[in-house]
Amino acid sequence: MIKPRILLLSNSKLHNEDFFEWCADTLKSCFAKNKVKKLLFIPYASRDYDGYVKKIEPALAKLGFEMESIHVKPDPVAAVYASQGIFIGGGNTFLLLKTLYDKKLIEPIQDCILNKGIPYMGSSAGTNVATRSINTTNDMPICMPPTFKALNLVPFNINPHYIDTDTTSTHMGETREMRINEFLKEPDSAPVLALREGSGVIVEDGKITLFGKKHARFFKKGQDAIEYEPGSDLSFLLELPGQ
Repeated sequence: MIKPRILLLSNSKLHNEDFFEWCADTLKSCFAKNKVKKLLFIPYASRDYDGYVKKIEPALAKLGFEMESIHVKPDPVAAVYASQGIFIGGGNTFLLLKTLYDKKLIEPIQDCILNKGIPYMGSSAGTNVATRSINTTNDMPICMPPTFKALNLVPFNINPHYIDTDTTSTHMGETREMRINEFLKEPDSAPVLALREGSGVIVEDGKITLFGKKHARFFKKGQDAIEYEPGSDLSFLLELPGQ
């Protein structure tokens, strides 16, 4: 039985750091275990594909990985099936999901990750689309995908870039916690793992572990939010019913 290998980052870059600097050891270890030397990069969360590649390619090369972008491939579906590993970067989640549907990549990516064991890494928007739905993204809906249902590589939702409530602020808008709790009031809403910047989860060997520099916050309908520290075993999340 194939056990998916999935690395989900809240963000790829921290303030005053290079891309992937905060998670370099985990990233290298994950792909080295799976003998991945070249990643297929999916830049669809941006409209400037070439510009995005110029930012990401040197950072991955510094970590010892080659990269090829799906946007230069004549057959994106074939490129997914030929890949050693897949990385979907951040940007606008609505644009990303719409493009994945437009290019008929949802089922091929699911097949490769869940049935063929090809490792997957997502960051920010790329993390959002790996979950049950994109309903807990922070992005504006600049375009409309055919559905908010995402890749469903994991049976829960994630809120990347989670920001704690500032109790001293006079800002009158909703906090991130309030937004997540609004989502949880909807029928059939998935539990939400809120990842602060500098944190992520890794799925391997049938387990899921929180890693990085920050705690994560878990929201589930009908219960108080729970804090988990880096290194926590969150394997219970994999036992949640899928959508």
